[in-house]
Amino acid sequence: MVNKKEMRSEETKRMILSAAKELFSNQGFDSVTMRQIAKKAGCSHTTIYIYFKDKEALLHQLSMPRLLELYQQLVQISEKTTLSSIERLKKISSEFIRFSLLNQNMYFVFINAKSTRVDEDDPELEINKLRIKLFEMIKQMLQECLNIEDEKQLLSFSRIFFYHLNGIINTYSYLHEPVEVLMERLIETFDESVEILILGFKGKLIKGDENK
Repeated sequence: MVNKKEMRSEETKRMILSAAKELFSNQGFDSVTMRQIAKKAGCSHTTIYIYFKDKEALLHQLSMPRLLELYQQLVQISEKTTLSSIERLKKISSEFIRFSLLNQNMYFVFINAKSTRVDEDDPELEINKLRIKLFEMIKQMLQECLNIEDEKQLLSFSRIFFYHLNGIINTYSYLHEPVEVLMERLIETFDESVEILILGFKGKLIKGDENK
């Protein structure tokens, strides 16, 4: 049975998370301080550290449920055998772009906050494990599109593809139109960019074979 002390502790934690979510959404992750979050949550700036060691830890807890939903959505797309591998890669790319533009604070922590190498075997943070799973999904799609066996080359191509997605997201991070309007306007361009990358990768592989 939960006692009153435990109930107060859970309520304080809930209020801190609620305050952080509101401040991150309204002011942006970078500009918000732990003192501001504590003040809005109605606790001291020392109390907040009992529950969360830093802003990244707060954003991790706020972000993981939505990031897991995104991952499951992308898994479903990757398993649609009625679509070609390149069509699945296009859809995975566009959904990742859409999610990241709609949830830019989550995108920040997903890509940047305490990130590890994508080829690390067993990262400590759950968010890093999820990042690697997403990267492995892209690798799998590229492997199917290119029928490539060279693991080193596949890793390089996957990193380039990931750079490409993040470049699009950063380009439109300060957009002045609704995300869905932007996606409708540019989805054909985003899809074409995937096709061009695949053609480029194939050309690189052919050139590599010729030089052997």
